[in-house]
Amino acid sequence: MVAELPNVELDNQASFRLVNSKFPTITLFDDVIDAEDFDTAYALQALTNPRILNQLGDLNLLPQDEIPFGINGVNYATAPFTHVNKDGSRFSDGSFGMLYLADTVETAIAETRYHQEKYFRNIKDLNYDTVDMRCLSVKFSACLCDASGVEEYHHPDDYSASRLLGASVRKRNEPGVQYSSVRNEGATCWGLMSPRYVSSAVQTQHFEFMFDGERITKVRELRIPS
Repeated sequence: MVAELPNVELDNQASFRLVNSKFPTITLFDDVIDAEDFDTAYALQALTNPRILNQLGDLNLLPQDEIPFGINGVNYATAPFTHVNKDGSRFSDGSFGMLYLADTVETAIAETRYHQEKYFRNIKDLNYDTVDMRCLSVKFSACLCDASGVEEYHHPDDYSASRLLGASVRKRNEPGVQYSSVRNEGATCWGLMSPRYVSSAVQTQHFEFMFDGERITKVRELRIPS
């Protein structure tokens, strides 16, 4: 399966990701430069601020040597691997995390909009709601399996084939997958199997999604008055 796919080498690739602003930024990762410092800081926080340990997620899911200590935004790079979506995603069955990235802000909005809309629709009697999203500008370098030309991995809702691919990619310790955006035609997305390939993850804009009970009707950028 994986062996049949071509590889694509990406160096310092620019990408974008939207995350829910309700989740606090985690500074513990940013405050240390290596694993030894992290162990010390973690032990101290366990005694003085146990709440932050919940924010860090399940660290048993992420080998410490895969955490890119010292980069700008290491907390953003690691979060998808310590807070795993148990419902799964396109290339994961929910047993492991992945970092999903898009080629442009517009693509990141389109991808996130689809999934947030689906989430809202599953809330009974929800007639109106808004959610604020934080945009991240992420750079990474990796040699990825290029699945962008394979139709079965791009079904709008059926992830059975793509999850088999994801499991195979992970088993072979491949860095991740390049694929075509299903929500923004002609665009490109990436799914990384580890945060170690990320060199920076910087917060940029904020957006508000507005839901009218059926769909997200408006996405607007939130600007701070000067």
